[in-house]
Amino acid sequence: QVQLVESGGGLVQAGASLRLSCAASGRTISTYAVGWFRQAPGKEREFVAAISRGGISTYYATSVKGRFTISRDNDKNTMYLQMTSLEPEDTAVYYCATARGPDYYRGRTDHYRYWGQGTQVTVST
Repeated sequence: QVQLVESGGGLVQAGASLRLSCAASGRTISTYAVGWFRQAPGKEREFVAAISRGGISTYYATSVKGRFTISRDNDKNTMYLQMTSLEPEDTAVYYCATARGPDYYRGRTDHYRYWGQGTQVTVST
């Protein structure tokens, strides 16, 4: 019974930066590895990044590595996705989620259990 709420999305121009937040309630997220996914119109939900329970290990999709940074603050029960050098291809609804097992780093949606409702990120040219 974890509730997740994303925030920080918006409309920006290519090259801009944006920081997404995911606030959790109902449980402490320190129990879980967590991740970010995104879904563009007409596309399947895809893996963006993941971070281990303690924040030591991080994993990124090739498309965002070097531009996005995932982090977490367990004391605040919040996780973040710092996005830089945004491109129109990054336009999507971004979701945060909690992992359900040790293979969360594989980037499959079925390795995650609780999901937020998503926040829209739109990058214009």
